[in-house]
Amino acid sequence: MSEVLEPLENADESPKERVDRELGELLQGLRVAATGVQVLFAFLLTLPFSSGFNKIDTTGNWLFYIAVISAAFASICTIAPATQHRILFRSGLKELLLRRANRLGVAGALSLAVAMACATALVVDALTSAWPAAVVGTGVALLCAWLWFVQPLLSLRLVRNDA
Repeated sequence: MSEVLEPLENADESPKERVDRELGELLQGLRVAATGVQVLFAFLLTLPFSSGFNKIDTTGNWLFYIAVISAAFASICTIAPATQHRILFRSGLKELLLRRANRLGVAGALSLAVAMACATALVVDALTSAWPAAVVGTGVALLCAWLWFVQPLLSLRLVRNDA
């Protein structure tokens, strides 16, 4: 079954109304993402204080370091647009904020994908061994890449080629 791809445009919407709507939609999406990022980040921050954490090997340590740094970066990127929105409130810079928030959202999603893949691989490594951890971590990374980046970019390309 093929998806129908049509850009959504409202002829009755002024440029200001469009920017207001787009910024509101983007900030709401980032707020939802930020919750997931913060849950993962909190989980990772508690791991070193858990019994058994000292049993992970060098690979597990590296997976943990990459996951926690990526989760911190993802958290910063997903929270930044809301904070900037508060600081830039009524400054007339909504379009700048919209472009910046979009870039931060993509950077945050990329960092979240890395954090999720590494955290998942770390758990699988602790339960089994490095080989299954690598397979599962790679699978998580590929699924994130496909659903979050490749598929929407292909859709965007298709819409732009039809225009």
